[in-house]
Amino acid sequence: MDDFIPVIAIVTLFIGLPWLVFHYITRWKTAATLTGSDEKLLDELHDADRRLDDRLNTIERIMTAENPGWRNNALPESNRQHLLTDEESER
Repeated sequence: MDDFIPVIAIVTLFIGLPWLVFHYITRWKTAATLTGSDEKLLDELHDADRRLDDRLNTIERIMTAENPGWRNNALPESNRQHLLTDEESER
């Protein structure tokens, strides 16, 4: 019995522990990857975001051309001091 405990300790140390570590490393790597459909969805969302941002900028330029003070009229009096002027937003 006294010779059996060191054998179990050595087997656990050199076989069991590395197996446990590599098992969870493999699980972590497979769970953390994006699938092809996930990457495609992210690309589509990024493109949609870019198009919406371009549209918003176009609308703001048109509104500024028609009415230069529209930003001050768009918000209540309490929020007007936080707005950038049109010249600052174009930088």
